[in-house]
Amino acid sequence: MLAFQYVSDEAALAQLVEQYRQAKLLVLDTEFVRTRTYYARLGLIQAYDGKSLALIDPVAIQDLSPFWSLLTDPGIIKLVHSCSEDLEVFAHNGQCQPGPLFDSQIAASVCGMGHGMGYAKLVETCLEVIVDKGESRTDWMKRPLSEAQLNYAANDVFYLYKLYPQLLAKLEQQGRLAWVYEEGERMTQDRLAAPDTSVAYLRVKNAFQLTQQQLAYLKVLAKWRMEKALARDLALGFVVKDHALIALAKKQPGSLPELLRINDLTEQEKRIHGKDLLRVLQTADLANLPEAVDVLALKPGYKSAFKAIKNCLTQVCEHHQVPVELLSSKRHIHDYLQWLWAGKQGETPLVLSGWRGTLAAEALGQLRL
Repeated sequence: MLAFQYVSDEAALAQLVEQYRQAKLLVLDTEFVRTRTYYARLGLIQAYDGKSLALIDPVAIQDLSPFWSLLTDPGIIKLVHSCSEDLEVFAHNGQCQPGPLFDSQIAASVCGMGHGMGYAKLVETCLEVIVDKGESRTDWMKRPLSEAQLNYAANDVFYLYKLYPQLLAKLEQQGRLAWVYEEGERMTQDRLAAPDTSVAYLRVKNAFQLTQQQLAYLKVLAKWRMEKALARDLALGFVVKDHALIALAKKQPGSLPELLRINDLTEQEKRIHGKDLLRVLQTADLANLPEAVDVLALKPGYKSAFKAIKNCLTQVCEHHQVPVELLSSKRHIHDYLQWLWAGKQGETPLVLSGWRGTLAAEALGQLRL
């Protein structure tokens, strides 16, 4: 059993933060619950500087601002593992993003240990220690937390601190440490901005099927849904499902009887939101129609061009011994092709930026697409 400090009051937190400010490296992790809510509910924060391992109780502590300020201290490296959801938690609860950021999952991928490696596997590979992951699906909002929960949480930062030197040595030997910090900066960008409800319709599944007029209706419906979800802290699907919004945008009911006949809406959605939905539909701006959703993948030559780019990047990755999944996802290839076919207008695609561009730009430039 690991020794740890359970921090549940503001005085203890302030003392801990002062100690951590002297550290050069701070391991971070969070435990949270996400079921029906729009935002994850923060249940526990773990931190370890190599001397003091702390389990911080955000349910008991009202003011966590001293800890949030610690995360932005540029003199302390923040060590995390597969941190995208942790970053979301920090953004919502602390209105901050940690930096400089070192993600051990990305580091393992960069230095050739395997892409997308889980924490337990990484600990086993580096330290030959088997980590118990039995509490990963537990309820972190209940109090008191069990001894098994607390030990599980402590393990998540203790061993990460221990394996860091191995990752650091490999990265420095390969000259790729800067790549990891570059990825850290990229992952934290734009996370503090409030959700843009005006473009929520672009993320509704199958929006590309709609005409411009139908998109005008979808636009106001999706904006209303996101605002409702944010106000009530509900996952979007627990307000109204995507396919129901699409059906409403297509059929545009003008009365309650017409709306009640739409089978894509559940009886609960009709009962709770029916009048609201009719009101929202009437606010669609038909004088300023949205642009049609451009489905690049349906254009002639897309599949062959996509395949050519993927083959090119695969060869680049094999040459440099980098996982192709790290260099470029399907989304990144799509974005590159969209940028290329738009006359290289707009923001430079990720695959041409930073260390990725250093590896891939020349090879991509030789393709005739």
